[in-house]
Amino acid sequence: MVNDNKIIIPLHKPGLKEKSFFLLSGIIVSIPITFFVNIFSSHLCFLLPVFYSELCAVGIFAPFIEEFSKAYPLFYRHGETEKSIFILGFLVGMGFGITEFFFYVFGGAPVYIRLPGIFFHAASTSITAYGIAKDRAIPFYLLATALHLSFNFSTLLGPFWLIGGSVFLITLFLSWHLYHKTSERSAGSIQFT
Repeated sequence: MVNDNKIIIPLHKPGLKEKSFFLLSGIIVSIPITFFVNIFSSHLCFLLPVFYSELCAVGIFAPFIEEFSKAYPLFYRHGETEKSIFILGFLVGMGFGITEFFFYVFGGAPVYIRLPGIFFHAASTSITAYGIAKDRAIPFYLLATALHLSFNFSTLLGPFWLIGGSVFLITLFLSWHLYHKTSERSAGSIQFT
């Protein structure tokens, strides 16, 4: 609808079906993108000794790739409120985390070690989603990636697991804090009525 050269898009609040779709998009969209791009990043690191190759691929490249691929479905939303973008981001991250959990557990990782990753991915994606909602996607994407880098490095370096636990808690707290800063206003710089 056009009114005085302004486009009016009504606010949209996603229902259960749409929320379920975004949970599934963490699997359907984000996981394949991550696997595809990780193939190339692994090839960039393969000449390094094994430990450094793993550190390069999992510690450095993976957080950038995963945080982008999880947030990717959110860039196509229009007319969403800040709160709904945040929730959809949380759901995409949860879908991604659930899939990653099953891959690792079926690969032999203990359930109790991989379970926090589900919530870490949901929280870190919601941080990026907050940035999208506030029209500041890049700084919040970089913040989520920095938290992810810290979390991955601490898990790769074994004895530093305590740092990983701290990063996990900081990420959850920040997600919770940012959720409470969202509103039912339109997301981004476009104003909707």
